[in-house]
Amino acid sequence: MVDNLQGTVALITGASSGIGQASARRLAAAGASVAIVARRTERLEELADELRASGSTVLTVSADLTDADAATDAVERTVSKLGRLDTVVNAAGLMLNGPTAELTLDDWDRMIDINLRGLLHVSKVALPHLLAAAQQEPRKVADLVNISSVAGRFAAPGTAGYNATKFGVTAVSEALRQEYAKEHLRVSVVEPGRVDTELFDHREGSAEDFEAMFGKIEPLRASDIAEAVATIVTSPRRSAINEIVIRPTEQF
Repeated sequence: MVDNLQGTVALITGASSGIGQASARRLAAAGASVAIVARRTERLEELADELRASGSTVLTVSADLTDADAATDAVERTVSKLGRLDTVVNAAGLMLNGPTAELTLDDWDRMIDINLRGLLHVSKVALPHLLAAAQQEPRKVADLVNISSVAGRFAAPGTAGYNATKFGVTAVSEALRQEYAKEHLRVSVVEPGRVDTELFDHREGSAEDFEAMFGKIEPLRASDIAEAVATIVTSPRRSAINEIVIRPTEQF
């Protein structure tokens, strides 16, 4: 695998499972030092042991990113311990879909807190560090990659709260892209369809609701999304991949 992220540092949220975990593996394999962030400390340590055994430099940060102070600490610890910050992958997410009458306001609030507010907390405090890295060797470009969803492009019954958060992720990504493009901070959004992760375990019946809508299809793997993230981050400085929509082949 090409080691073209040597000398750079990546912070990945939601790294205890799914897309975040796969992205940490992929960016570490490309040569980046990685700060892996999530709430589940034991899982972070297991991933850290795995990556260190392969020769990667890893910092674990146990944090609830819905807390602005915790998000600030995660970013500042990364810069303090690893020396810089070139890449942020916001992969932490929560999906609580189902009939709107059965969902609670707390369900919606939790999705807003994790999917949108946590992403904003991390992005805001990371911006000055990313902008600084974009002016430095070895790459003279920095990346903020936000994991949204096809639910951030297309609304559907039973997904109103999730749609609201993921439309928000897609919108803030595009606004930041326009704001910082001239400073070589690339802001990208990845919008997956059905992926085989724990996301569908967050609310009982979510997988069945998806199958009722789309039928039984072969889902994407988290590693497929991580490969899309790596494509964005390892692109040459002159090339900005603004948006990737990636679905299972059978998903319409």
